[in-house]
Amino acid sequence: MLKLNLQARVVKSLALPASIAAGAAPASALEEIASSRKGLARVVLKKGKTQLFRDGNPMVYSGAVDRIIGRPPPKTGDLVLVADGSEKPIGWGLYNSVSMFCVRLMQLEEEVARDPRHALNMENLLEARICEAVELRRSMGLPSKDTNAFRLINSEGDRLSGLIVDVFGNVAVVASSAAWVEKYREEIELCLGKIQGIEHVRWRPSVDILKEEGLNNLDERDILSSNISGTVKVKENGIQFLVSLEGQKTGFYADQRENRQLISSISEGKRVLDVCCYSGGFSLTAAKAGAVNVLGVDSSAPALELARENVLLNGMDPNLVSFVKEDATAFMKEAALRKEYWGLVILDPPKLAPKRKVLHSASGMYRSLNSLAMKIIKPGGLLMTCSCSGAMTQSGIFLNILQSAAAMAGRKITVLREAGAACDHPIDPAYREGAYLSNVLLRVQ
Repeated sequence: MLKLNLQARVVKSLALPASIAAGAAPASALEEIASSRKGLARVVLKKGKTQLFRDGNPMVYSGAVDRIIGRPPPKTGDLVLVADGSEKPIGWGLYNSVSMFCVRLMQLEEEVARDPRHALNMENLLEARICEAVELRRSMGLPSKDTNAFRLINSEGDRLSGLIVDVFGNVAVVASSAAWVEKYREEIELCLGKIQGIEHVRWRPSVDILKEEGLNNLDERDILSSNISGTVKVKENGIQFLVSLEGQKTGFYADQRENRQLISSISEGKRVLDVCCYSGGFSLTAAKAGAVNVLGVDSSAPALELARENVLLNGMDPNLVSFVKEDATAFMKEAALRKEYWGLVILDPPKLAPKRKVLHSASGMYRSLNSLAMKIIKPGGLLMTCSCSGAMTQSGIFLNILQSAAAMAGRKITVLREAGAACDHPIDPAYREGAYLSNVLLRVQ
């Protein structure tokens, strides 16, 4: 069982004002606690902007800010109060002087009123939130005897905006994308190190995003330092995988776990094509489930080397499940010319729309790729198609693009299932921008 050993150290508590300690109910619990903190700046929101953040959106963008009260002005990483137009606090968070997100809200006023123990204390709050994340995964059966690769902390979904942690066996891989995460690196690693079963922490900062956070002088040798590298062996749905700790993202796409589980129920007796297969997650799942033949296609030689190792690791026949290094578009065009068809095609391309401003051009790429995929599916066959672009998922136009792709291919499609990321990737409904993965299962006629 995964659990946080909270007895490993005595947590330093915030000294609470006497009225709160005695159980009194002040007009503003956060205001009273803040009164004991000298030099605490106040970020005052513009009129009409308060409700969005009072409702729970954690990302206070600079355009919502009217003024900042405090001398000297706050620095990146400082704790600040976030207040409405009357300067009454609605919550507190972490400030950034250069980012488009000026504050990442950590707690709201009503939460402090209910439980003031973590107010304006980032160390305490970190430990509490990580403990909550551990318990949430445990309640969903993670880890289990069949699966020990999963997401432990999903940024805004676990109310730690900018922090992602994936667990691969006894390794926790941290993906940092906020300046505050870098500031509290030692505290985060300390908390992760106390989780039962975790023996190593691998730190993988998102350097380009952190530059936008104002961290321009990071020493990459330092931020990439770790007590482990290479590969680690994990299990997902009973299948073994080698995860590269230097691979894409955190090394393994745990978000597709439940979608791969679906593939295991629809692959038997089919010829399966896995386009953009990476290290073979969908491919091996289909092969184990009884596919008569599986072919994975990817343009990355290191990914395919790992995929072939995964075939051998599971004792599978390399003639049953094989891989080819080729561009996805070129491969599907050639297959269409040869009139080669598959009963099930999986299309999981990389992020084509990293930002909303390129959504239009990315839509054309998604349309083209899906049209080609539909052309090489036998009538009545299945297509599982994906987009990991948040801009695409949030736009709500993915199904329209698939319908347009079907028209281009001269095929008729029926939607059988729409899904997103696995349940260990929670989304805060107050921050819908956390939704990024679209997974659609189609029948193609």
